[in-house]
Amino acid sequence: MLFLGGLVASVLPWWRDTPAGSLTGATAMTTAAGQITGLVAGYLLLVQVLMMSRLPVLERWAGGERIARWHRDVAATLLVAVLAHTALILVGYAGLEGRSLLGQAGVMLREYQDMVSAFAAAGLLVLVGLVSVRAVRRVLPYELWHATHLAAYAVLLLGFAHQFSNGSQLFRPGPARTGWIALYVLVVAAWLWGRVINPLRFNLRHRLRVSDVVTESPDAVSLYLTGSGLDRLELLGGQFFRWRFLTRGCWWQSHPFSVSAAANDRWLRLTVKVVGRHTQDLRNLDPGVRVWAVGPSGTCTAAHRTRERALLIAAGSGITPLRAMLEELPPGAALIYRARTPADVLLQEELDWLVRNRGLRVWYVVGSRNDPVPRQVMTPDGLRQLVPDVARRDVYLCGPPGLVEQYRQVLRQAGVRRRQIHLATFEL
Repeated sequence: MLFLGGLVASVLPWWRDTPAGSLTGATAMTTAAGQITGLVAGYLLLVQVLMMSRLPVLERWAGGERIARWHRDVAATLLVAVLAHTALILVGYAGLEGRSLLGQAGVMLREYQDMVSAFAAAGLLVLVGLVSVRAVRRVLPYELWHATHLAAYAVLLLGFAHQFSNGSQLFRPGPARTGWIALYVLVVAAWLWGRVINPLRFNLRHRLRVSDVVTESPDAVSLYLTGSGLDRLELLGGQFFRWRFLTRGCWWQSHPFSVSAAANDRWLRLTVKVVGRHTQDLRNLDPGVRVWAVGPSGTCTAAHRTRERALLIAAGSGITPLRAMLEELPPGAALIYRARTPADVLLQEELDWLVRNRGLRVWYVVGSRNDPVPRQVMTPDGLRQLVPDVARRDVYLCGPPGLVEQYRQVLRQAGVRRRQIHLATFEL
């Protein structure tokens, strides 16, 4: 409701300034459509920045996982709105002036104030949209994708001025212009608090350092971190931080990793699968390396369950947030752990200990998804055979996106309500 209310309010200046009966002819209607899509695009851009501000109140209210999904969905609409605004304004103005499209574009770039930066903002947004396509993102290194995505903040700066120098509804002083500028100020303030001030306070308070690096398997390591005041850290199993290791080759990259053990007053632990250059470098960290952390984030926790009992489904390194959560769930929880080979099973000794001491039930489902046993488990009947009361449990999913989506559909077919399904996913 807040989002829709803001969307309506963003278009009100156009509605107020457009006399009844003035939209006569294709050119006038095209220009009006360009003005509307411009206002919508400006509003959606501010919403995107606000959602990625990591403001603690937003993280607690909606959760990082849900905000990340909203961010992804709004991004596609924003890209369409920006392209539509550019095309419609260009066509509309060309019709009014009697010029060709290329001629009108040249005039706008040469003679209109702040238009070069506006075109640059649109081009940068298209670039970000292209690298966010799933097929493209899958083949790009995470570091390159992340750096390109962060460049989207330049869109906010490059596109700011032309709204007030050329926007028909915003260039004149008045309530609309003042309200729009106030919205910019609030969003930038939220970004500064969530991205700069709050992380600075957290890291000055806890002063995290690497204590030990333990090899869990040929392609996975656990990092143990120590610091100050860990007993005051408000951390739940299933949550994650964005970690930056302040050493050569690692300091400039920030990656999201969940904690793999419940909070205690001595150390934090994260278990990382080695899949790229950055995670390979983490295997060689020396004790004492300083760590910059932002978080904790995420609502895929035991505190957010709606039922007494829970089923956890993990695949590969997706076990790490669920392993931490198992210490905080009531007895009677069940875990299905999918792995391609026995070597891919992480933290098995700890899971077996939990089976003996906390009444946990675990099924290790090993093999490719085309093998008979995994195929049977990934069906509604297969789930009900293992967990007859699955429809009366909260279900937590963490693993590769394709498998998580497949299991989510199977759970819905097995009668599990949508609000009982919790997805452990990481955002930007």
